[in-house]
Amino acid sequence: MITNFKGKTAVLTGAGSGFGLECARLGAQLGMNLVLADVQQDALDRAAAEMQAAGAQVLAFKLDVSQASQVDALGQAVLERFGAPHFVFNNAGVGAGGLIWENSAKDWEWVIGVNLMGVAHGMRVFTPMMLEAAKKDPAYQGHIVNTASMAGLVNAPNMGIYGASKHAVVSMSETLYQDLRLVTDQISASVLCPYFVPTGISQSHRNRPQDSKPEKPTRSQLIGQAMSDKAVGSGKVTAAEVAQKVFDAMAADQFYIYSHPKSIAGVQVRLEDVLLGRNPTDPFAHKPELGEELKRALRAE
Repeated sequence: MITNFKGKTAVLTGAGSGFGLECARLGAQLGMNLVLADVQQDALDRAAAEMQAAGAQVLAFKLDVSQASQVDALGQAVLERFGAPHFVFNNAGVGAGGLIWENSAKDWEWVIGVNLMGVAHGMRVFTPMMLEAAKKDPAYQGHIVNTASMAGLVNAPNMGIYGASKHAVVSMSETLYQDLRLVTDQISASVLCPYFVPTGISQSHRNRPQDSKPEKPTRSQLIGQAMSDKAVGSGKVTAAEVAQKVFDAMAADQFYIYSHPKSIAGVQVRLEDVLLGRNPTDPFAHKPELGEELKRALRAE
C-alpha cells in the first residue's frame, strides 16, 4: 500500500479526461511526478499544462494503449525520466453498445484492443519494472489500479461487447492481485468498478481510428448510445469523488473500488443465479418500465 505519495511517480492512461484527469489532479496536489498518457492530443496538452501550472513534474505522452509497441515506448520514456513508477493507473477505456451479434469485427477489435489489451500491455510493461525497484529498495511501495466497470461484474443487455471486455479486466486484476501476493509484499493491485459517472466514456467513439469506424450504426447501437448518454450524463457521483476513492483504496490496500456501493445488489443477484444454476434474472426487475421501453424500441418495425 502507498501511504506517502509525495515525490512518487504516477503513470495514468486516459489522463486527458474522466478518472485519469481527476487522479492526475489529486496526484499533483500530493506532490507526485505525473506521466500523462492519452490518445487525444488536445486533451493531453490541456491536462499537461494544468498539472505543470499546479507545480507537478510532467511527462506527456500521446498513446494508443491498444498498440503494444507504443506502450513499450511509454515504459522506456518513464524509466528514463523518472525511473520505475509507484502508481500505475491502467484507465483508458472506450464504450460501445448494441445487440451483441450486431457488433462488427472492427467493433470487437477496437473495444477489446483498448479495454482489455490496453490493460494487459500496462501490466506487462510496468509490473516487471516495479518488481525490480522493489527488489532494489525495501522501502519501495507500488500499486497498480485497473479500470473495469460495474459492467465487469454484471451483464447488462445491449452492451455485451463492453461487458465482455470489462469482465476480462476484473479477471485479470484479481489474478494480478494474487500473482503479486506470491512474489512480493511491496506491490499491490486494485480494480475500479464505476457505475454511471459523468466522464467522456459515452463519447469515446470520438477517438476511434478512422479506418475502423462503422459506416452506419444499427438501431440497437443508436439506442444503446442514447441510453448510455442519458445514464452517464445524469450520474450524481463525480469523477473527482471516484479519484479520491482510488487514492484511499491505495492507502488502505483495498482491492475492489466501487463508485456506487449500493449497486452491488445486482452483482449478488447474478452470483446467486450462478450458484443456484438458475437462468439469468431480468436485469430490469427493479425498473420494469425501462425494460419495456427497451423492448419496444428494439422490436419496433
